[in-house]
Amino acid sequence: MRVEAESEVVVERPPAAAASATPTWETLRDRVHGDLSDAGLAAHGMIFESPHVGLSPALAAYAAASFAPGRPFLDAALDLMARIHRDFEYRPGATCIYTELSQLLADRRGVCQDFAHLGIGCLRALGLPARYVSGYLCTQPPPGGVRLTGADASHAWLSLYCGEAGWIDLDPTNDRLVDEHYVTLAFGRDYGDVSPIKGVILGGGAHTVEVGVDVEPLG
Repeated sequence: MRVEAESEVVVERPPAAAASATPTWETLRDRVHGDLSDAGLAAHGMIFESPHVGLSPALAAYAAASFAPGRPFLDAALDLMARIHRDFEYRPGATCIYTELSQLLADRRGVCQDFAHLGIGCLRALGLPARYVSGYLCTQPPPGGVRLTGADASHAWLSLYCGEAGWIDLDPTNDRLVDEHYVTLAFGRDYGDVSPIKGVILGGGAHTVEVGVDVEPLG
């Protein structure tokens, strides 16, 4: 079975956010829990654990090194992203979708969906809203740029709710803020909400899955 999809999309550079100008993470946490606006309620739904992102003291402990008391929220989140990128090895095949975060913390290797789930779990363990984002990367970097990890397949990253600044996306696999070279397909609580293809094949025999993605800018 072969599945092909082709789309033409328009992307824009997200507005710049000054990390030091965001409220402290404790302030944001408390605001979200009392925010009854549509945006606040939507963010509040991303605080709880989900099928692929269970919460644990181990996640809160890992996050604590970045989230010191009184630290601006985005500044802390950027530090957490950098630590995940530094502490965990990108190794395709080391995990599967059913690998739990406790195993990821022990083995310290995985792929983009693992790193996104880990970042989300760390934030939620502190009472902060975060969601899973599925999408694509530009296949070739801009002139003078570096080719990003995950550019030839579907990619995953996480999105943080920053109050009045809205949602800001971070890619721990590549340790960078998401920009116009990313194409967002969908977001949800975790991978299970936004898997690119979902279904059941009935029949005998073994099978393998191959994925290929090309994202090219139009002239």
